[in-house]
Amino acid sequence: MKPIWIVDDDQSIRFVLEKALLREDLPTRSFSNPREVLQALESADEDNIPQILVSDIRMPGGSGLDLLTKVKEKYPGLPVIIMTAFSDLDSAVSAFQGGAFEYLPKPFDLPKAIELIRRAVQESQREEVAEERMAAAPEMLGQAPAMQDVFRAIGRLSQSNVTVMITGESGSGKELVARALHKHSPRAGGPFVAINTAAIPKDLLESELFGHERGAFTGAQTMRRGRFEQAEGGTLFLDEIGDMPFDLQTRLLRVLSDGHFYRVGGHNAVKANVRVIAATHQDLEQRVKEDVFREDLFHRLNVIRLRLPALRERLQDIPMLTRHFLQQSAQQLGVEPKRISEAALTRLATFGFPGNVRQLENICHWLTVMAPAQLIEPKDLPPEVGSGPAIQASARGASAYTEAIKPVLPVGEMADTVMPASHAPSPVQPDAAALNGHRSWESDLEAEALELLQGGSHDVWDILTRRFESKLILTALANTRGRRIEAAQKLGIGRNTITRKIQDLGLE
Repeated sequence: MKPIWIVDDDQSIRFVLEKALLREDLPTRSFSNPREVLQALESADEDNIPQILVSDIRMPGGSGLDLLTKVKEKYPGLPVIIMTAFSDLDSAVSAFQGGAFEYLPKPFDLPKAIELIRRAVQESQREEVAEERMAAAPEMLGQAPAMQDVFRAIGRLSQSNVTVMITGESGSGKELVARALHKHSPRAGGPFVAINTAAIPKDLLESELFGHERGAFTGAQTMRRGRFEQAEGGTLFLDEIGDMPFDLQTRLLRVLSDGHFYRVGGHNAVKANVRVIAATHQDLEQRVKEDVFREDLFHRLNVIRLRLPALRERLQDIPMLTRHFLQQSAQQLGVEPKRISEAALTRLATFGFPGNVRQLENICHWLTVMAPAQLIEPKDLPPEVGSGPAIQASARGASAYTEAIKPVLPVGEMADTVMPASHAPSPVQPDAAALNGHRSWESDLEAEALELLQGGSHDVWDILTRRFESKLILTALANTRGRRIEAAQKLGIGRNTITRKIQDLGLE
């Protein structure tokens, strides 16, 4: 294991931490000032960088906050714990903006200090594993059996130009599958052109697909090549094919049958050397029965069908996808990637995700911007996760998540099915009796709220929320004898949050 680096000008602090960590079989290396640390990092190879850096703030020869900034520039994933006296609390809080993992107030309780360092080590090792998996990950991610079926099907189709139909709910990643089919096909050197047939007005869709000749209609001042011509020699992805107007379905069928088409207003046939991949979230068989989708076109498109599972059917993929999207969001915004706790991942695993993978990606963007600390806890998740549709996951979600955090094992060969038969669990409503039993305080809250509402008050929410938060924080502080950090941990909120709340609520 890599050593834990300790940086403090106080020899006694270094000595105490060294001995305590060695008793825990955690190797250490000590420095008396930041300059020595930076010199050591300059000459260190990948195997000799620290697992954790524990640094004081105020030292001769440099500041721990400056050290934090320089270390994070070179090793953004390295957890840094800042040690500080209580008088340096403001500096410590500002250190979190620089990416500190946690701060350790002086004088510290040694067992709690070791516990904090061990937690940072575990988080570091978990992130290392996640980064290794992500570095080796393909353009699509998924360990769930249903996704492995999809990957296996893409592999089998890699030497084929056959037409493919991709089905799945909105946001499940149908275009990613289409791109993967193109990338791993004989047409990979050609263009990949995508068009959402539902997003283009009916009057313009024909021209978008097939192009038009000059003067074909008002405003057509030049000849324009359509998507079929743009995709020549490559792949054309027709998303939301179920929404294509009926008359255009006839033209598309003719292209797929004859291999050529006419531009709008044109008289010369244009040959189409294009592989077509279609996708829909709709039940095309039902649309055929309703006479809004051509049966012959359905059979022409439905040569090979790939069903993409909803995210709630692949819960074990949530940790990997979440870390991937957090990394992706951080790169786009130019900030340090945030980490996510096991408790937060467990909560995500019980969320229904009606928007599927796209919704998870959006949540990760939101967390990158809005989460107050570098470590995302359940309280930091957006409101819809806490109040949104939950799946029947007390056993199912927990077991799927447990599987997700185990070491990844090779997936055994499964039945040669292209279309998995798994079904989404149905949403359940909470049992009112179970929620209300043994909770008399809720009755008191209801009576208090009713009294305020009937009294004509217009700020009931603010009044009751402030009283509720004040009571919680004061009770927690009494329980921890005034130790704010410990109180915040017990309440499950961040140390910045409790400090801000104490000030806002006038509890100083």
